[in-house]
Amino acid sequence: MLSLLLMTGLCQAADADVGGYVRVMTRPDFQGGDGKLGYWNLYGRLLNESPWASLRLNIDVLEPEPGSDAVWSRVVAQVEGNSIWATDAGSGGLGNYRFTQFYAEAGNIGLPGVTWRIGTLWQHAQFGDLGLYDLRPTQILFETVGGMLDYRSDRLGVMIGVGDSGYRLREGGYNTVFTGGALARLSVGTKAELGLGGEVRYEPRVADNRYAPHATPDLDYEDYVRGEIVASWLEEHPGQAINFPDPEPTSATSYKGVAYVGFGGLGPIVWNNLYAGFRRVHPEATTIESVDGVDYTLYITDLTDQRYELLIGDELQLRLVPDRLDVVWAGLFGRHWDGDNEIAPSDHARWYASTVLRVQGYLSHTVHLLVETSLAQEVSTNGNAYRLHADSIFTSTDGVSDARGLEYGDSDTRTTWQGKAGVVLNPLGPGVYVRPSLRLLYGLQYSTQNNAFGNSFVETLDQYDEFDAVERHWHHVVALEAEAWF
Repeated sequence: MLSLLLMTGLCQAADADVGGYVRVMTRPDFQGGDGKLGYWNLYGRLLNESPWASLRLNIDVLEPEPGSDAVWSRVVAQVEGNSIWATDAGSGGLGNYRFTQFYAEAGNIGLPGVTWRIGTLWQHAQFGDLGLYDLRPTQILFETVGGMLDYRSDRLGVMIGVGDSGYRLREGGYNTVFTGGALARLSVGTKAELGLGGEVRYEPRVADNRYAPHATPDLDYEDYVRGEIVASWLEEHPGQAINFPDPEPTSATSYKGVAYVGFGGLGPIVWNNLYAGFRRVHPEATTIESVDGVDYTLYITDLTDQRYELLIGDELQLRLVPDRLDVVWAGLFGRHWDGDNEIAPSDHARWYASTVLRVQGYLSHTVHLLVETSLAQEVSTNGNAYRLHADSIFTSTDGVSDARGLEYGDSDTRTTWQGKAGVVLNPLGPGVYVRPSLRLLYGLQYSTQNNAFGNSFVETLDQYDEFDAVERHWHHVVALEAEAWF
């Protein structure tokens, strides 16, 4: 509420350019799901996303004069969140919204063509996105607040930013995380672009700060996964709870490198975006285990500091028949490693690959037909992570039941297909990404995993359970949805 009142006050204080975005839908689900066709955007963003709304204010303090080197300045504020009345469990509560951007910037001070910014930095720190997935593989400085220099000319763009990511990464357990990042983008004529960039984070060693990086000595990863570190130590050291090892101070680092190639205007190719990003994930700080009613805080920097992610994505936009038929084809590949974990399935130890194809035909200027299909495979590199059947809870490796096993299912692979089709009303005319867009869609999913969509189903097979475990590999929804920029 405070954020909305503040934005209202800013509007009254100066002339403001107001804009935003809204995505709202209803998706009746006769199979007891949560209104999404599948689990996440790996299968395409369409029918797999929740509601979203944002409001952005650009307030010119000194209006820019196009074509001149006159000084200008503005203040930008943005509020956004993922809940709209009657469309989700949050029912539009303002607690689901937050200021995601707030900064002041000024141009042509000291250096012509340079914009200086202080505040949140992430908006300009990207080369665009994979529209069919709604993903930004090359985004940097997303968590950072600080200062930025941004230079742009007809052919070259350079951004350099420095600041602190501690509040976004650590939240209630804040510790400073020094962050620096840079991007460079070069246009080659009007038909190609190249980009490179990266960021580095450093969280310093501070011996007297409980929120700074620390490592509890001699932690065993299997005990960590099971939540039995303290219990195992007390079993080996009976009656010595007071001597449980104290944490040792350390430091933490993480980084990301990104690359981008774009080209278009060649025959039916409107544009093609190719992205690559490689990062070392910033380590976690603590976990808590309770034994005999006593909470023990364990410091796990050393157990979570060897996580790496590679992400490669491409999206090709084709205009096969002008004003009659457009095609967008995208692909995504991800590979995650965890050097600390070789024994248990995890989102940090997997690879996945996906492709999405959307065809949009134009019956008239405003009435369109949309057809989309996707195929994705996800593979756990540390054993079985997926339950393929209703009774998979009783089996794991090689079909053998293991109550103490570290695996979660009976397969290391999940394969998912989705198909979507329907009618689209675009008041502004042809275009896959033209908005506003009003859609009536039907979506169908098949997954090798049982019940591979958000749900509240009972999965246990306890003989005393009043609900039965049911096998479902097909899932379908009908959707009425609207999406608009304004």
